[in-house]
Amino acid sequence: MSTQDGPSNSAPYDALGPFPDRAQHGRAARGRAPRSSHAHWEPAEDRPDPIALLERQATTRVPELVPIRHARMLASPFAFYRGAAAVMAGDLAGTADSGLTVQLCGDAHLSNFGFYASPERAHVFDINDFDETLPGPWEWDVKRLAASFDVAGRYRGFSPERRRQLSRAVARGYRERMRESAASPVMTAWYDRLDADEVFEWVRRQRAGESHAENLAIGLAKSRLRDSVRAFSKLVGVVDGELRIKAQPPLIVPLSDLGPTGRERMADEEAVRALLREYRSTLLQQNHPVREFEFVDMARKVVGVGSVGTRAWVVLLRGRDNGDPLLLQAKQAESSVLERYLPPSRYENHGERVVRGQRIMQAASDIFLGWQRVVGFDGVGRDFYLRQLTDWKGSVDVDGMQYSVARIYARLCGETLARAHARSGDRVAIAAYLGRGDVFDRAISAFAERYAEQNDVDFAAFCEAVASGRLKADATAVTPS
Repeated sequence: MSTQDGPSNSAPYDALGPFPDRAQHGRAARGRAPRSSHAHWEPAEDRPDPIALLERQATTRVPELVPIRHARMLASPFAFYRGAAAVMAGDLAGTADSGLTVQLCGDAHLSNFGFYASPERAHVFDINDFDETLPGPWEWDVKRLAASFDVAGRYRGFSPERRRQLSRAVARGYRERMRESAASPVMTAWYDRLDADEVFEWVRRQRAGESHAENLAIGLAKSRLRDSVRAFSKLVGVVDGELRIKAQPPLIVPLSDLGPTGRERMADEEAVRALLREYRSTLLQQNHPVREFEFVDMARKVVGVGSVGTRAWVVLLRGRDNGDPLLLQAKQAESSVLERYLPPSRYENHGERVVRGQRIMQAASDIFLGWQRVVGFDGVGRDFYLRQLTDWKGSVDVDGMQYSVARIYARLCGETLARAHARSGDRVAIAAYLGRGDVFDRAISAFAERYAEQNDVDFAAFCEAVASGRLKADATAVTPS
């Protein structure tokens, strides 16, 4: 691993030392933050207004897209939770901290886990969103993930006891997988990953029921169809014999509808080609297949829930001919919401921060991951990271999630998060801190329940802000991308 990719913001990744010393260091951390202390949550007296935080975020986003973000967040308390990572970051900063640092996802809610294709064309399950990644306390990711299951469980109408079981499953999965990683040979822990077929068999072993296992198998099959070819058929058409991205305003707006025309447009396209050439220098492979593709078209695309309003582009490339397309996504990377409470990123380019964090945490990453800084029509330079738009990607359907599947999925996400943290942090120290018992599991479950209650309060305030006109919401374009 490159010394630039370590979990520290200020120093190269040093040797961790003898294994017994690392375990003792983890057990000693209980003195700083007893495991039961993670149950605590109450809003600070000087807690910032969550609506003001969202308004502050909106100042750097595309103004006409911000109302779409608000409308999507209005859909449910869980949709609000997805978009309120900045709110929770401040809340987490006041919670117990063992002093053990890892590369954080920064937004580890249940919908940011899912399936995708590895470079070897295996179908793997892992974390799949890293916009907020930054080194920090490992507990923050666990708490955001566990609370997301309580929030989603409330939305689905699960009983309090069932919601507690979900958040405990997250913590137990994390704890037990971290302890297995700590006891494993170094390279076994490093290469540990979960393939889709293993997930299916794991569900069967957990006795979720044949009908639920069958539904999961169908979902896996569907995600395998979500490749660039299928995305191409939905997004791209032929205009005067040339491939062009279809306009679907306000969610998809081609470059030609946003910028200048004629000679100026030709100059812009040449600038895009130059930027793509520069982007190639940030890829891991020197002899990369992107060299064989040529630029065709690009369009602004509205993405996600929390990311709505940031600049995101679909870039259409062509290989051998029109039947050999490639769709990339160039997504704006701003400073992590965690940087108000943790040391800032060591990387000047936030696209590089996202890419390097993703490469650390994922067992296998998209070979098209890279970054670039772009000067927009307004003359402002912004950071972006690039990846394939769609490549066998799929995630859980919260709206239809049954409890029996949710409980298994909660453990699956907890284990996956532990694998990611084990690659960047001291898995031996963290495992020793967690221990064999369920003290930590019960504490995290209590935190999740308390924070879900706070999320309900914040969501109500958000709804009121929209109703009063303080925040604008555009309900005509709320379909998630």
